[in-house]
Amino acid sequence: MAMAEPRDIMGGLMKGLKVIEAFSAERPRLSITEAATLAGLDRATTRRCLLTLAEGGYADYDGKFFTLTPRVLRLGVGSLAAMPLPRIVQPVLDRLSQEIGESSSVCILDETEIVYVARAAQRRVMSIALMPGSRLPAYCTSMGRILLAALDPVEARRILDASTRTQRTERTVTDIEALMTLLGGVRRDGFALNDQEVEIGLRSIAVPLRNTRGHVVAAVNVGLAAGAETAKALEDRYLPSLLAVQAELARVLT
Repeated sequence: MAMAEPRDIMGGLMKGLKVIEAFSAERPRLSITEAATLAGLDRATTRRCLLTLAEGGYADYDGKFFTLTPRVLRLGVGSLAAMPLPRIVQPVLDRLSQEIGESSSVCILDETEIVYVARAAQRRVMSIALMPGSRLPAYCTSMGRILLAALDPVEARRILDASTRTQRTERTVTDIEALMTLLGGVRRDGFALNDQEVEIGLRSIAVPLRNTRGHVVAAVNVGLAAGAETAKALEDRYLPSLLAVQAELARVLT
């Protein structure tokens, strides 16, 4: 894709988007100073962006803190609705979850995070509600490791190095060399199994989704509550169904 000329770029829009991205589930309420720090902008610019968002109905302001309003979801929902991937995979996910009685999801990689583009929920197994548009770190999730393993190792290492590798549970692997070794195993085996690294009580198993040219474009997983079963038992139970979905979608994803 040809790069735009600098004179064609709307700097104000770029800054406004950076301010929107400063908000997250962990930081839903931000002061002007906090938003400026997170967005990497000066305070005056950030203030104008936030007040513009409030004027447009995309943010609320209580005199000290700003919070995004549901109106901002129009931006993400509209984007997801325009993508062919969610429309193609959702019926397949719905069928998979009905067959196995567990929740399943499809994600894509966005730098250091995975973004949910489709989900079929059977029961809630995480403390947070996941839905299309939800984000989780790539380094510690089964789908994230699938997508990182599909990259050139140099690029995967760069993303891991840029990640905030928080010790989310006592099982979470955060060391880059250990993670690179895990990615090598995922690349070799063709699937990733995650045992309570994101959250205690949650396990998941994931495989890559390839398009008709064989390129990895997304990942699909099954998430379930941790029980007494061994990792090998989970692999035996759910991997065949995931591989069947992988083969089905490989014929239609472009």
